[in-house]
Amino acid sequence: MESRLKKTKSRNFADKHHEFMAEAEKEAIKGFNDGGIPVGAVLVKNGEIIGRGHNQRIQHDSAILHAEMACLENAGRMNADDYKNCTLYTTLSPCDMCSGAIILYQIPIVVMGENENFKGPEAHLEDHGIHLLNLNLDTCKKLLKSYIQDHSQQWNEDIGI
Repeated sequence: MESRLKKTKSRNFADKHHEFMAEAEKEAIKGFNDGGIPVGAVLVKNGEIIGRGHNQRIQHDSAILHAEMACLENAGRMNADDYKNCTLYTTLSPCDMCSGAIILYQIPIVVMGENENFKGPEAHLEDHGIHLLNLNLDTCKKLLKSYIQDHSQQWNEDIGI
């Protein structure tokens, strides 16, 4: 009985990860449809989405509006302890800038859709006690890979090449 209960809890936990990642993917598609780079993120606290964002560097001629940064901005000001009860879902491994914000606010868990198209400083995040979970989703990989092939100049600018 206990084994079955653990499997049910694990499946529900995994289902929640996929549910929230689907919301991050919706943000990525929204960004792409708005003429931007298809990366999306959602911030979850106590099982509720409290912030959403997508990469808006192109749309707003911004140096910093990556999906994770936009998501944090849209979540609004919070008490430092509130961030410690959050999970950040992002369709792509966070870059150095976004990783810095994750570390600064001590967001303990980052769930990413993939890290093949770009791999941020994951070891650095882990060194700061951040738990990383890579869902390794084909949907996230294909969306960004297609964008990179068709818009390599914008992509290279976004990641600092």
